[in-house]
Amino acid sequence: MVAITEQQVRELAGFRGEVAPVTSCYLDVDGARQVRHHDVVRELERLIRATRGRLNGDPSVVADVRRIEDHVKGGFDRSRTRGLAMFSCSAHDLWQVIELPVPVRSQLVVNHTPSVGQLEQVIDQFERFGVLLVDRQRARMFVFELGELVESTAVFDQLPRGDDDDHSYTKDQARDHAAARARAHLRHAADVAFGVFQDQSFERLILGAADDLAAEVESLLHPYLRERLVARCTIPLHASDEEIRLTALQVESEVEREKEAQAVSRLREAVGGGGLGVAGIDPTLLALVERRVETLLVSSGYTEAGWRCESCRWIGRRGRSCPVCQSDMVQVDDVVEEAIEDALAQSCKVEICIGNADLDVLGRIGALVRY
Repeated sequence: MVAITEQQVRELAGFRGEVAPVTSCYLDVDGARQVRHHDVVRELERLIRATRGRLNGDPSVVADVRRIEDHVKGGFDRSRTRGLAMFSCSAHDLWQVIELPVPVRSQLVVNHTPSVGQLEQVIDQFERFGVLLVDRQRARMFVFELGELVESTAVFDQLPRGDDDDHSYTKDQARDHAAARARAHLRHAADVAFGVFQDQSFERLILGAADDLAAEVESLLHPYLRERLVARCTIPLHASDEEIRLTALQVESEVEREKEAQAVSRLREAVGGGGLGVAGIDPTLLALVERRVETLLVSSGYTEAGWRCESCRWIGRRGRSCPVCQSDMVQVDDVVEEAIEDALAQSCKVEICIGNADLDVLGRIGALVRY
């Protein structure tokens, strides 16, 4: 399974269907809900029926839907796939299928650009992260991507016995020797972790070690790893890979919620102090049009109908005449999705926040701006 990257999402967001629109389809194929392949096909058919009235009959769109149907009905590897994201524009020869190990919300969208909001949320919520577990003799290093294990490395350094065979060591010598060997093991574990980072790369690191070891391990980590260290946890080294994955995901979720809370706090302070922040749908869309946005913050699941001008790219909740160039605008089902796509195309940072009441109070959308 090829992982989706932030760069791929931004490239998709920058695609424009000049001759014909783009058909984007997200499909929930999670085996917990769609047990049989037939259930997946029925889910797609239900989705097409529910949105058929909004499909514009364009020959390219008709071909897109047929291609999506053929792909799903033809079968795919469901052993690790819980969500499908498919993007098609037959007129421009665009066809991209992304298999995700996390579930998505079934959705079919026809628009001038690919609908990448759900992909961005997956990227935002499931960053690539490492887990380093260490005790005095053993270490295990893991890398997870989109909640799936992609790397596992084990280290074992045998500590010496308390004294040697002929009892020539004093107790102090034996203790010092054991301490030196233990520190050498911790350094070895830190070096292995950095080697995995060089090979696999990850954005965050979780450290699992006893309190009396954690600070020492942290001091031995390469600076690149120390700056990525976001949390400590207590996972026993003998835990199964699945137990480690679930615990690490819980820690990662808590870290993500804290990161979102900090971003919303900065936004609230910027808005309240009349500084570099805007809140609410209309001021935020205007800031995007004016290309002033540095970070876009959106409450997960927030949608609003709106309008887009295809001449000057203005977006807003009201139409039909563009307030900038007076051209006729086109109606869009979700102007929040348009905002996310524009933000990515402008290389802005996007934070999709889950369950943040403070952002909801601010209007469910806002932005930290450059000026």
